[in-house]
Amino acid sequence: MPPSRLDGLYRSLLLTKFFCKGWGKPENLERLFAFRKIISNRAACSQLVPRDYPVEITKEELHSDCKILEGKFISPLEIYMPGLVPDVAQHAHFQILLPLKWNDERFKPICIHLAGTGDHYFWKRRNLIAKPLLKEANLGAIILENPFYGLRKPKEQRASSLQNVSDIFVMGGCLVLESLVLLNWCERNGYGPLGITGLSMGGHMASLAATNWPKPLVLVPCLSWSTASSVFTEGVMSNSINWDVLETQYFADGNFRERLSKMVTVVDDAFVAGKHFIQNFNQSVEELRLDICDTKELVCGDPSTDVNLTVIRETTPECEQNQSKNRILINQSNALNLSETLLNKLLSNVRCELTQEEIDELNLKIHLALKRHNEEMQAEGGGSRASNKLILEVKPEDKSEALPVSTKSKRKPIDTTKQRWWEREALQFMRGMMDECTHLKNFSVPYDTSLIIAVCAKDDAYIPRDGCMSLEDIWPGAEIRYLDAGHVSAYVLHQKLFRSCIVEAFERAKKKWDPEEGQLRGEVCGALTEPKIDNVPESPAK
Repeated sequence: MPPSRLDGLYRSLLLTKFFCKGWGKPENLERLFAFRKIISNRAACSQLVPRDYPVEITKEELHSDCKILEGKFISPLEIYMPGLVPDVAQHAHFQILLPLKWNDERFKPICIHLAGTGDHYFWKRRNLIAKPLLKEANLGAIILENPFYGLRKPKEQRASSLQNVSDIFVMGGCLVLESLVLLNWCERNGYGPLGITGLSMGGHMASLAATNWPKPLVLVPCLSWSTASSVFTEGVMSNSINWDVLETQYFADGNFRERLSKMVTVVDDAFVAGKHFIQNFNQSVEELRLDICDTKELVCGDPSTDVNLTVIRETTPECEQNQSKNRILINQSNALNLSETLLNKLLSNVRCELTQEEIDELNLKIHLALKRHNEEMQAEGGGSRASNKLILEVKPEDKSEALPVSTKSKRKPIDTTKQRWWEREALQFMRGMMDECTHLKNFSVPYDTSLIIAVCAKDDAYIPRDGCMSLEDIWPGAEIRYLDAGHVSAYVLHQKLFRSCIVEAFERAKKKWDPEEGQLRGEVCGALTEPKIDNVPESPAK
């Protein structure tokens, strides 16, 4: 279904820009990429936070409908990655809502609620979801303040607009470790079953945190998906990013292209950044793919080598029922017969700057290949239909129209929104960074996927899902439910549904809960199956 227009309209009304200071310091990004490999492994990450990690309760209030505690603790990320967390964000602040009386003293369920974009302080989550859950299901809540939000927001930051791309990775690292602190605190104080949830960005952060808890845990991520890369490169949020600053920094500092770009991996996309084929095609061409096995054998001298040139037309509504008519397949020995210099340029990992002579050569070879194909079809009696006559033309000296080669990728080419090669390269780096640090495929599978209920919006323009790996594939056994709505409308209209999914997931956990042991069945033996990981940073001082 088409993305929600309401999502796009709502985002366009927000004038703030993200990442106005750029990517962040290259050395900080390098440290974060390395640390991601530790916290993405459950056995390693669980060793970073001791069970008795110090937590301070600073306030306790008794209300007519609940008891509210407030507390704080030092974020473990500041201990392991000193200098990355801003001073104001180094203390994690949280609020706890407890019922005045538990329905059953053997079951004291508590759910951690993480904040979505723009959700500062505690009041929104407390009133929209935590208090209703307390009333409806006797379900306690812990509301954790995001780094860079509310009490933890740097003074120079405007509203929710993170200043550096690295800030979102610092935020994620903080929340993963801070959630472990709170889950351990709950266990020490006799609460359970335990769970974690969040909306939008909070839902994705909840997913990341849940992968690192070494025991069964309820997880209800709402309005999120398997990676944040599509949010910042394809969704409506991508229009709120200061790309000019990012592009300038990316090319001004060689660390980004020469070092950092090699440390990140695009999980869902097969095409490689910088493989630019030719500078422009006719509007009728959607994609040109060259499947080449060995570049050295393709130089003119070896007639035994096959070159497959596949030209795929843009599909029109009239032709959708007959896809085969929209494809011309040329499979001949050394069909294009390109010169070695031109071939090397087309297959290089850098920007392709073709001379006029090379452009003329490429046009000529493509025309000759198509002509041979049509002649063979006529000789076979098939004729050459007018609809199959396709002329490819390379236009010189128009770098704004450059298109990349796309290998067998399920995802839409990223140049749909960025026309110039330098824009595309910065965009591809963004995608790689986000996949590297946020793609759930790079993290452990949650301990018990049967306790996962994910809620997604079908028409979500904030979080595109096309071409992204499915949650069902990453987490076999998890349940995914889809709302017939966009991101904004789902958030506004379906809070009750989100709450009902949380209650249902806790009911599942309750069936596995052992009142005598005070834990989910299978935790004790299951915890022993986690492998021991060496080279883990020392635990923080108690």
